[in-house]
Amino acid sequence: MSDLVTLEEIEDAARRLAGVIVRTPLLAFPAQPATAPSLQLKPESLQPVGSFKLRGAYAAVSALSEPDRKNGVIAHSSGNHAQAVAYAAKAVGVPAVLVVPNTIPAIKVDACRLLGAEIVFVEPTIEARVETADRLAAAHGYALIPPFDDRRVIAGQGTVGLEILEDAPDVDTVLVPISGGGLISGIATAIKAMRPEVRVVGVEPELAADTRASFRAGRRIAWPSADTRRTIADALRVECVGELPFEHLRYVDDIVTVSEEEIRDAMRQLAQRARLVAEPGGAVATAAYLSRYAMPGGRRNYVAVVSGGNADPALYAEILREGDGEVGGRGR
Repeated sequence: MSDLVTLEEIEDAARRLAGVIVRTPLLAFPAQPATAPSLQLKPESLQPVGSFKLRGAYAAVSALSEPDRKNGVIAHSSGNHAQAVAYAAKAVGVPAVLVVPNTIPAIKVDACRLLGAEIVFVEPTIEARVETADRLAAAHGYALIPPFDDRRVIAGQGTVGLEILEDAPDVDTVLVPISGGGLISGIATAIKAMRPEVRVVGVEPELAADTRASFRAGRRIAWPSADTRRTIADALRVECVGELPFEHLRYVDDIVTVSEEEIRDAMRQLAQRARLVAEPGGAVATAAYLSRYAMPGGRRNYVAVVSGGNADPALYAEILREGDGEVGGRGR
């Protein structure tokens, strides 16, 4: 395995991303009891493609040499990385081919097509996506932009960590959603290089907790796709943490899980209290705070990354209706 991503690589990615991404603010999560620890939200859902994935995608695409760009780029993704690669490819003027599961929400497919990308549908397993992307890359000379198992991508995602430390110098815990592991790898690398006392905690759905299993076992453990597909959090259905991200878990302090109802509740609370649209995968870090950390004692200053806002409209409306007349589905 290659060496771990460095702080210098993340800082270089930050320079190339300047003026391309939105430097998202930290927003106070309101209406918390006076005794509760503070929570600030990092709304990556406000990026032009609706998720943090633009950081890693653009960092990788913009780093390609002219010969590598000649035939275009290809990516495999459960959704948000595909849209980010389509956006980045259009920005640098190269064609994009996207390999996605046939279960991907239509809102994400439509967004990719609007950006001019070609879509290839496959069965909803990471093996099918990887095999197809690798085969097409070899056949057509496309440059591969992996969703998480790539040091350029990890460096781009790590810029989230740089911004959190700059905007919240008193932060003591950062909560980060986990799918393939690129986001938490980059954030943890940046934070531990600059403020090693800050805790970095990953969050997964209970129904797709392969990274927590890997973290505890000290080796990569894959979950069957039939199991990970059970979670509402479609962006977090990767069956196994990436090889390079797994090596970066040494910088992570803990990984916790949240239930499906806790995810739905967090989506409602983000809408009602913070006026933020979060897709299920984007809400898991907030769900962990609400279910586990929003109580007196312990650490005091939390940041939760709201990693994406590309919610399926029908599902989102259903979840909001479940909480009509209440905050977070509970009485005031």
